[in-house]
Order: sequence, then C-alpha cells, then structure tokens
Amino acid sequence: MNVQTEVGQRIECRWCRSQNQVGSTTCYTCGAPLDVRDLVSDSGWREAPRLRDMTEIRFGGSTCQVEGEIVPVAEIALGDWVYFEHHVMLWKEEQVGMSVMSLQGGMKRAFAGMPFIISIAQGPGRVAFSRDAAGELVVLPIRPGQELDVREHAFLLASHSVGYAYTRVQGLKNILFGGQGMFMDRFVAAQEQGLLLLHGYGNVFERQLQPGESILLEPGAFLYKDAAVQMNVETQKLTSGLFGGTGMNLARMTGPGRVGIQSMYVHHHTD
Repeated sequence: MNVQTEVGQRIECRWCRSQNQVGSTTCYTCGAPLDVRDLVSDSGWREAPRLRDMTEIRFGGSTCQVEGEIVPVAEIALGDWVYFEHHVMLWKEEQVGMSVMSLQGGMKRAFAGMPFIISIAQGPGRVAFSRDAAGELVVLPIRPGQELDVREHAFLLASHSVGYAYTRVQGLKNILFGGQGMFMDRFVAAQEQGLLLLHGYGNVFERQLQPGESILLEPGAFLYKDAAVQMNVETQKLTSGLFGGTGMNLARMTGPGRVGIQSMYVHHHTD
C-alpha cells in the first residue's frame, strides 16, 4: 500500500497536511515520516508520529534537529528566536542571546501553578531543549488563524511567530488548584505560520471530533485541543454496596476539532 499521497508532484504529510517534494522521507514542516503508514485504532485515535533520530524540521529562519528517542532533545540552529519554559533548556552556545518575555498576570499565573517566567533564545547560534522524562516530541504547525490550547507545563518551545497567552476552564473542581479551574496555555498564529513543540509523557494520540461529538477523558491524560473544542467537567457517581458510592471526575470534550492525549499521566483521585 502506498501511504504517500501525491498532489501535483507533491507528497502530503498525513500528520500536518503540508506538501513535500516527491522522494522526501520526512515532512519538511513537522518531521513526520512520510513512508510510514498512518496508525489509527478502531475507535479513531491515531498515534502521533514517532520522529526518527536526527530528523530535521525547518521553520522561519531556523532548523530543529530531533535527537534521541526515549527522552528526545530538540536542538535548534537559530536564525531568529524562540521562546520556552524557563527550566527546559538543556544547553546553548555562548553567543545565543537570552531574555525574558513580558507576561501579564504574573501573580495569577504563579498561584495557578503555571510558569511565570517564559524565556527567549535569540540567534544566531545553537540551543537545545528537553524535558526530564520519557515521552514523545509532538510537532504542531499552527497556521494563521488557528488557536491551540495546551495543558500547563507541556510545551517545549514555540517559534517567534506564535502568540502566547493563557485561558482558564471553569468548573474543573477537585482536579487542579482547589476548585479554581484548569489553566491552559493558548497559542495563536496571526499573520504567519508558526511551529509549536510539545512533550507528551509516554505515547501521544490524537482524535478528530466532529461537530457535537463528545468524548470523556481522564483529565490527567489531556494534552492539547483546538480552541473550538469545548471542555467541561463531569462527575460520574459510582455505586458501591460496601462504601455507598464514590465519584469520578472526567473532562468532556465536545467537537469540532482535534484532541490530543498522553498515555502516561498523574491520576486525579476520585471524591
């Protein structure tokens, strides 16, 4: 079976839908293998592509090389600048400039458990990033007009053309922050396509929800979603003849849009 789709002498990437030159084995935009079949479960979850060691991805004036597979590293040859959570930088060349992004709501972010320092690395030069846990790098091109919501402490880095803010999901009681709600990073591309790199713990899976279609998730497994996907908490009561019953908090995701989950997560206890 030929897994490559040619469109006017181009190959379409199954992961990000970017067009690549015939003969390419990895996507120019997201690094996904082009010669590997899309893996989708019977229930509709597809595996995020596992990037090959030393895969290169180009964005703006920069190039990202993915190194390793168990705890992957994103090494960037900077032609412009990227931003990232303060503690995920692995190493940098001396000439790479460093600064801090100006953020609003610093105290609110700190109380919410979100990063209140976002750092900037300015080229030219090389800099590398990783998180200290096994998992996968998830590369998500963000096209103009797209908005993506990401769970806190999941993003590795973003290109300079991607706007950064945060949003709060009301009502996720007993999940995070004593009932204040769940805070998420929000990434938006305005005039220019940008690139977002996430770290997913364990393996990462994505599902496309149709308008009005819903699915219930363990909140700790949630990784990212399109901003159009609605997220609400539901407490499902579980009956027990021994203890009289308990509750399970689940996140209801309602389409349209993509939802990404990670297979290794911290379980949120029931009531």
